[in-house]
Amino acid sequence: MAEALSADIVIIGSGVAGSLIAHELAMSGASVLMLEAGPDVPLWRIVENYRNNPARDDNMAPYPPSRIAPHPEYPAYAYSRPPEAGTELGPGEWPGSVVPYQPGNSYLILKGQDAAAYAQQYIRWVGGTTWHWAAATWRFLPNDFRLRSRYGVGRDWPVSYDQLESYYYRAEVALGCAGPNDGTDLGSPRTHPYPMDGLPLSYNDQRFADALNSNGFTVVAEPAARNSTPYDSRPTCCGNNNCMPICPIGAMYNGIVHAEKARQAGARLIADAVVYRIEIGSDNRVVAVHFKDGDGASHRVTGKRFVVAANGIETPRLLLFSADDRRPGGIANSSDQVGRNMMDHPGTGVTFLAEESLWPGRGAMEMSSVVNFRDGSFRSEYAAKKLHLNNQSQTRKATLKALSMGLSGARLEHEVRFRAAHTVNINSFHEILANPDNRLVLSRDHKDVLGIPHAEITYNVGDYVRRSAAHTHDAYARIAQLMGGTEIVFNDAFAPNNHIMGSVIMGNDPKDSVVDGECRTHDHENLYLATSGVMPTAGSVNCTLTLSALSLRIADALKSGG
Repeated sequence: MAEALSADIVIIGSGVAGSLIAHELAMSGASVLMLEAGPDVPLWRIVENYRNNPARDDNMAPYPPSRIAPHPEYPAYAYSRPPEAGTELGPGEWPGSVVPYQPGNSYLILKGQDAAAYAQQYIRWVGGTTWHWAAATWRFLPNDFRLRSRYGVGRDWPVSYDQLESYYYRAEVALGCAGPNDGTDLGSPRTHPYPMDGLPLSYNDQRFADALNSNGFTVVAEPAARNSTPYDSRPTCCGNNNCMPICPIGAMYNGIVHAEKARQAGARLIADAVVYRIEIGSDNRVVAVHFKDGDGASHRVTGKRFVVAANGIETPRLLLFSADDRRPGGIANSSDQVGRNMMDHPGTGVTFLAEESLWPGRGAMEMSSVVNFRDGSFRSEYAAKKLHLNNQSQTRKATLKALSMGLSGARLEHEVRFRAAHTVNINSFHEILANPDNRLVLSRDHKDVLGIPHAEITYNVGDYVRRSAAHTHDAYARIAQLMGGTEIVFNDAFAPNNHIMGSVIMGNDPKDSVVDGECRTHDHENLYLATSGVMPTAGSVNCTLTLSALSLRIADALKSGG
């Protein structure tokens, strides 16, 4: 007979959001059960996966998907040769790629004018996608929460920056954030300093700031969940320079930290448990969730309150697949907004050779950003954005380029050294507006091994982004000029940045939103969604810290009996 599973709080997902909530609730004395679709893999194994895999440019290589919980995989070359606009991408397809694609590797089915710009990467493992990330922990700006009322575009949040400020700080303490405590204004008012001072900037970052800050740009040091001093039993960053795909010493925060803390506080975590159905009772409350294990056996889990803490793709996928006779459009979907308003930060980039040696690759992979395009009256017309300097070592790319030039011997060595020292790469996050036509639906033709349909996503970045990207191109050209750039290569094709937002959007009106300001679903009073998918605006920065703040707010609501 199958084990009877039940808990006060049942949490689906063990990434940063689910694990923060699980830890908070377990510490308060509640019984907590976490269900994770993917496997439970220790840090040392991920490091060995990275060490023994030749695909060093593929951030997903150390994270092979499990049979029952696949996740997207795209070879690194795919981003350099995107399909033509309007091309539909199905499982196993990347038109124009020069290396044969393995069938089934493409987990998402992508359609629309900017299909390639939504080729998201994420990890369905215990700990979630923060196993590999740049660890940037920006707060949103106050105006990001009132985009509609301030600039007449997009949507407003049902909560304000001031209501989240204390949760932002709690999240920074929980994750261990280092940031500029020297009075640098990042645009988001603070009541407390960062838990740690920021890491020293690399020479590359210092010279970048020197060139730009006196010439119409504002370059600041990024806040990051990366230790500048021993913190929370984690060591100081030693500059391995492979934060993505894995910090080998654990100086960078990963969701596994709070997954472990939750277990130590008494929460139970079941890995390889793919939730495929949310069961609703006659009173419109969730009464149970159902999951399948690695053998395909089904299990039912009852509880008092439930949290879906999957990402902005897996959450709407589960809600839609949980449709029943009373709710043929899916769970929590009386508004028909589940799966709509898919957002990311469409990115463009530039690469050039600077006139001086900068030697990127010393220190963390990302340390500084251009921030003077994050807010202003221009947002009525075109998107805000943040530009960031890539501090990743360029030696491998320099070597491949030099070899392609047919060089050998001393000429080869000189070319590799020159290019590795002089290469500058800058990328961007463009704000995108919530658009109901940017939509996720369940595929009618493709299912995983458990019979759950793949996600099919239609995506178009829109003219608001395109107008901003034209301005970004000009800014890149100006930066290259300031740094004496040669061999300037613009990458104007929109690329994904893996910041999945908007799919289960929040709002005050149940008719046009999925959750309220506490992330409780309008339709089911004991169901919360802890995902960046609830965010009504994308802003111009990474969304993980905001997600963490929202998750701590959910935990408080649950602790108070919500």
